[in-house]
Amino acid sequence: MADSGQVAARARAIADEVLFPAALGVDGADRVPAAQFDLFAAEGYYGMAAPADAGGLGLSWPQAAALVETLADGCLTTAFVWLQHHSPVRAVADSAQPGLRDRWLTPLARGERRAGIALAGLRVPDAPMRVTPVDGGYLLEGRAPWVTGWGMIDTLYTAALDASGDVHFLLVDAAPAPTLRTRPLELVAVRASATVDVHFDRHFVPADRLVDRVPYTDWSRSDSSGSAMNGFLAIGVAARCVRLLPPGPAAETLSAQLDAARAGLLGADSASTPAARADASALAARAAAALAVQTGARAVLLDHDAQRLAREAVFLLVFGNRPAIRDDLLDRLTRT
Repeated sequence: MADSGQVAARARAIADEVLFPAALGVDGADRVPAAQFDLFAAEGYYGMAAPADAGGLGLSWPQAAALVETLADGCLTTAFVWLQHHSPVRAVADSAQPGLRDRWLTPLARGERRAGIALAGLRVPDAPMRVTPVDGGYLLEGRAPWVTGWGMIDTLYTAALDASGDVHFLLVDAAPAPTLRTRPLELVAVRASATVDVHFDRHFVPADRLVDRVPYTDWSRSDSSGSAMNGFLAIGVAARCVRLLPPGPAAETLSAQLDAARAGLLGADSASTPAARADASALAARAAAALAVQTGARAVLLDHDAQRLAREAVFLLVFGNRPAIRDDLLDRLTRT
């Protein structure tokens, strides 16, 4: 297991000396520079929660959450793309499919393979992603919206529903094909994340790429509260805003709220995650607004970090939301 203090100190140095100085440039780019992800791989960050015997850091939940916060504090876009990688890592680590863990976990944990997720296709109410077993594998059909990191990942952890009501999780090559096409999405922030919709047209996936198969009801139950880890992206943006404010009452108040929101996410269970996520997103919005007000007219210039952070805070109001998170967030934002 890695020395958590050294990991934290090194991540802070990378956030302050590499990520934050480049964040405005990344904000206007087509994609995140490969050198940033290569640095993450060299530091072991792709194996954030993977065991040491697979090339991972083996970080605990609080340590991993702190790493996400610190990297998002440096550059949300870079952290956002990288964070998608960890759902596939955890799934492969826990997979009972013969041989899959041995083939995939170490390359993923070392960042030799870099993964994204295509899970939102299950949430398309009128036409969820479908999978059909065939000789030698599976055929995927449908649309997976909001796939992040296209062109920067090589593996897509994809979920689709079969005719019996089971969800299949598959490792798909993240590359264009006659049966796989993408449509870029124009986002208000994190544009260099290369987020796309992916369309599958009877796209074949070999049988040995199956990671897991679970009943849809089980997946839906676990998905309904959202991910507490995603909330640390908002904590990171809020933390950077607070750090950019001058010392004074506003910074002190927001700093105390930041500590409370962080603790809420760290201690959240499935029932309390929506409220903790809403608290973090609302805090990022308040902190970004305070920074813009404090900065004044310069905050609306495109070469100032205040406007970038404000757009990122807006993005985080809707990223990864579920109905319970949305309702709690609306309540927080409209209280008198």
